[in-house]
Order: sequence, then structure tokens, then C-alpha cells
Amino acid sequence: MKVNLISYTPYALELLLYTKNTRLQGGQTLQEVVAWSEEKKLEHLAYMRDTIKSSWEFCDYVFEISGVTRAFTHQLVRTRNGRYAQESMRTVDVSGAEIKIPHIKNIPDERGAVCKGQFQDMADEAMANYQWLINEGVNPQDARGILPTNVCTSIIAQFSLRTLHEMAMVRLCTRTQGEYQNVFLKMRNAVVEVHPWAEDFIQVACVATGVCAFPRYTECPVQKWTHNRSIGSHDVVIRDVKEAWKSTSHEAIPVAKDGRTM
Repeated sequence: MKVNLISYTPYALELLLYTKNTRLQGGQTLQEVVAWSEEKKLEHLAYMRDTIKSSWEFCDYVFEISGVTRAFTHQLVRTRNGRYAQESMRTVDVSGAEIKIPHIKNIPDERGAVCKGQFQDMADEAMANYQWLINEGVNPQDARGILPTNVCTSIIAQFSLRTLHEMAMVRLCTRTQGEYQNVFLKMRNAVVEVHPWAEDFIQVACVATGVCAFPRYTECPVQKWTHNRSIGSHDVVIRDVKEAWKSTSHEAIPVAKDGRTM
């Protein structure tokens, strides 16, 4: 799986500050904001993090994401405030495409390896059947129906800083599917590499607020540090949650029952 940041808004920090000041009739031009000292920019940025987020929508990031499953992209495109261009399976012959085999964590080790092997065999059979259909002259748009949702694909996605902020609140959470967590963490790291100041804008909910976004999911190893179950001071809670989240690797396994999941 690869994530490349292929485009982003030039002077994003200065544009954030300029649009915010324009809303407040600040009177500065963009060129004047660009000329501000780094200290002044960061001072205004700290204020912006706790105010109305409309200015955050002026900064865009475009990601090229490859080697991911369609199971993941089906979830990714649920984010309405994004733009997407995905590899087509309707017109493209995807014979030989990788089919990702899951870890199958919810089955004991002595059976997990067997189930994983069977999954691999089934995936190989599905791809072989797809290739047979293609060779027989069946259109890709019809043959694709036999492929599993874990077939790998590529997608280009564009999000504003505000959308990335809102996605991070839940998609960096242990409640999210592991592949989505991993992809979004790479997206976050790519943004922070070019815009270090953006790190505090793209945080999981518990790190940003100290409060767990999914309190019913009590299996999360980070939750015990949050305000939901802790009575510590806010600064201490935020510090402990941040450290716990950075050192935690966990993936929920939700099961629907009576129209609900945990």
C-alpha cells in the first residue's frame, strides 16, 4: 500500500490566516500575511484551531493511493466532501491484480492459519474464474462481479484541511478498520511532512479533545486514559491519551446484532 501527496495548496498557512482575517475585516493583503514573522503566524494559527473552521476549506490536498482494497475505497468515498478518481474495473482487465488476504484475528491461532490458507485458495480461484471469463470474451464490466471486495485498486482523492480534520477524528480511531487506519495515518504523515503546523489540525478525537468518540466500544486500549473513564486534569488526560494512541495498534471487529454494533 502506497500513499503519495501529489498536490497541495501553495502558501496554505498564509491562506488560512488571510481568509480568517478577511472574515474579521482584518484589512491585510495576502502578500502582507506572507510577510508576517513565523512567530506571528503561529500565534494566529493557535487561535484559529479553536474557532470556526470555514477558512480551513481553502486548503486542499490531493493523494494518490495504491495497493489498497476496494473494501477500503468503498468506505473512503463515503466522505461526501471529497473528490475521487478511481481505477476502473468496468473497462480495464484486472487479471493478475492482487487480492489482499486478511489476518483473520478473531479465530484462534491453530485454526487461523488454516482459514487464512483457505481464504487464499478461494481468492486464487475467484481470480482464475475471472481470467477464464475474460478469455472467453466476457466483458470486464460483467466478469468483475465474480471478484472479491478485497481485490486491490488505486484511487486519487482530494480533501480540504477541514475534511481531513473531520475524518481524522474517527478514522484514526481504533474503532476503524485497520487498513483505513493505516492509510489515513500515511495521509496525515504526508501532510505533516510538507506542513508541520497541520499536525494539530489532523488528530484522532481522543487526542484532540480527551474524550472517546465511541464510548460503547470499551475494548479500546486507549479509552481508559480518556475523560470518559479518567478523572485527571485535561492537560494530563490529553498527554496520556496521545502517548497511549501513538503506541497502540488495535482494530475493532464489529458485529451487527439487532440492527446495532458496539
